[in-house]
Amino acid sequence: MTDAALPEDIGPSTDSGDRVARTLFAVAIFTSAALVFVVQPMVTKLVLPMLGGSPSVWNTAMVFFQTALLAGYGYAHLLQRLPSMRAQMATHLALLALAALFLPLKISGVLGDPDPSAPIGWLLATLALSVGAPFAVLSATAPLLQAWYARVRAGHADGQNPYVLYAASNLGSFLALLAYPVLIEPLMTLSGQRGTWTGGYAAFMLMIVALAFVAWRRGQIGSATPVAALEVSPPIAWREKLVLVLLAAAPSSLMLGVTTHLSTDVASAPFLWVVPLALYLLTFVIAFQDKPWIPMSITLVISGALTLACVAFTAFRTGNWLMMFGLHLAAFFFLTLMCHQRLAGRRPPPDRLTEFYLLMSLGGVVGGAFTALLAPVLFNGVWEYPLVLVLAGLARPFSKAPIKNSEVYMFVAALLIAGLPPLLSAVFQADWDFAWWFSKNVSENMPRLTQLVLLAPMIAGFLLRDRPIAYVAIAAAIALSTAYIARGYDAAFTDRSFFGVMKIAPVNDPRLGGQVNILMHGTTLHGAQPRDPAFACMPTMYYAPSTPIGQATMALQHRSPGLNIGVVGLGSGAMAGYKRGTDRLTFFEIDPMVDKLARDPQWFTFISDCADGPVRTVLGDARLTMAREAPGSYDLLLIDAFSSDAVPTHLLTVEAIEGYLKLLKPDGVVILHLSNRNLDITLPAAAAARALGAANLHQIYQESSTAPDMAEASTEALILSPTDAGLAEFRGEPQWQTIADNDVRPWTDDYVNLFGSLWRHFRR
Repeated sequence: MTDAALPEDIGPSTDSGDRVARTLFAVAIFTSAALVFVVQPMVTKLVLPMLGGSPSVWNTAMVFFQTALLAGYGYAHLLQRLPSMRAQMATHLALLALAALFLPLKISGVLGDPDPSAPIGWLLATLALSVGAPFAVLSATAPLLQAWYARVRAGHADGQNPYVLYAASNLGSFLALLAYPVLIEPLMTLSGQRGTWTGGYAAFMLMIVALAFVAWRRGQIGSATPVAALEVSPPIAWREKLVLVLLAAAPSSLMLGVTTHLSTDVASAPFLWVVPLALYLLTFVIAFQDKPWIPMSITLVISGALTLACVAFTAFRTGNWLMMFGLHLAAFFFLTLMCHQRLAGRRPPPDRLTEFYLLMSLGGVVGGAFTALLAPVLFNGVWEYPLVLVLAGLARPFSKAPIKNSEVYMFVAALLIAGLPPLLSAVFQADWDFAWWFSKNVSENMPRLTQLVLLAPMIAGFLLRDRPIAYVAIAAAIALSTAYIARGYDAAFTDRSFFGVMKIAPVNDPRLGGQVNILMHGTTLHGAQPRDPAFACMPTMYYAPSTPIGQATMALQHRSPGLNIGVVGLGSGAMAGYKRGTDRLTFFEIDPMVDKLARDPQWFTFISDCADGPVRTVLGDARLTMAREAPGSYDLLLIDAFSSDAVPTHLLTVEAIEGYLKLLKPDGVVILHLSNRNLDITLPAAAAARALGAANLHQIYQESSTAPDMAEASTEALILSPTDAGLAEFRGEPQWQTIADNDVRPWTDDYVNLFGSLWRHFRR
């Protein structure tokens, strides 16, 4: 830490003791912040395998960390009641030492395995038992050190504004989060991360001891009363407290909302989770500077434009995903910066510092709890994200200038135009002839047409950005318009659980008899079934007979009159279309809602009508539930669990694959379904197979251009067997190849490098 990282208004001092004390304050607050925020992705990664790799694990964990932060800030606020800094430092050191008894960090097994039908309570309680004490005590450090600094430097200019140390705190958090996906995760195992974090905790305790020693020697904490009493300011009014809580709640909610967008369609992984959190912290760094890098006037202009653009695109899956992620992240960053700059502008005098941080932390808990805990109960889709995007506009400053007639006309016109797309859609579809023409000529391009029509309201909203109520009303109209259009032609059924949003949408495929029901998780297709009885029992998409999954299944059925088949990931239940009366079929599924939908004949009939005989479903994370199955009992295992577009990484580690092989008969086969739009997960899986000495073959199947649209899908798969005999009939087939040796490191339960997988994908 250099002098440049210290508060700017602390001028040069000839007193070396002052310089040492200031440096210790800055380094200690920087270190504590880094420890607090690097532990969040690390601990969540430890618990992730027990809950199927769902992105909701991170959102729920964030609610826990925000609540623990609130507890830490509450403790810091109460500790200020002690009149002596000596007593405060001694108390804090004692609690730091007690919390050290929980180190090195590990996931507590006291509560057993989670119940997949109610995982939130288990997750919150397990995190509290595992990491609650050290996290809460560490999180109290930032407000405590700032309060101590204000007392030590009372009477000096820098003592009047200890809030600049909050920028240093968040800079430490920001750098630690950036280091996690780029350096820590790729270079260190989880056990190495835990050990290093424990060492950092010990080093931080020594810093607090050194800080107390230096202050004691200089006579700053030796007496039972404060060295200098801070000026007592009036209490914070209740209305002001509410404003502070709401200004902190909106960014917290938005952070989890945009995280869901990121992790649903790429991977549920810390390297994606930390991006919004890092940006969130960076806004604190900027907002609490004496001279912010981005002035408030610029923040208001950019956030006003980006929010309207983001709202117009949120309901549609259009455009390049990198461009869309960039838009969402940019809108989130500037909206969050606006709220935090408004918070910084309302900060009270130093004697109210810990109360201010307590209110800010309470707002973080409120926003996080709304998004992660309340919204999944209230909404069947991810409606909380656009809702908060819109409502955050109320944080904009209100213009005191008189309202002009032109502004009123612009506002009314914007609302009328925003309602035009759903109105036209409803009119056209009300009449059968119009509906037929509409579906043939307009519906496919409706997202682009809607966004083109909404360009005028977006411009009007931007021009009225200094009128927050009008701005929010226009943004809401845009959001409702796009949501109506997207919902109107996209899904017949939508619901959500802890594990994500599921949709069932009817599409038309004439060559499959007309209506085909498709099952989607996020934006990724997870199964399809024609409703025409002539095609209904034909496995489709990734499970079609022409794909690697279909090829392997039929080859093994030809080999034996009766198979014991296990499938990790139920989807629409398409694999049940292969079940003969002599076969046994078990699905291992973590989401009870998926099992309910797959067994409901209203949507899918693979299990109810197509399978010959009963089909078993075992609920829970596959790694946990499969461990209870009899070794050597399966002929075929299909690993097909996806969290939107990505296989949960703990299902592709050396230990996971070793477990699958133990469940197989000597000539049994494991199929790893590895299709992915954004990550290279094939090379780590192949490396794991080589590390275990398992025979393996690889195939990339390209769907036929002449097949019906929903009949099959391009599929990538790796097949493995404990013995060469298990793959004997596949080795003669030209489509099955061996992956060449490479230097990609296999994933283990202690090491996963998803950042490297993303990088390899983009280098192709």
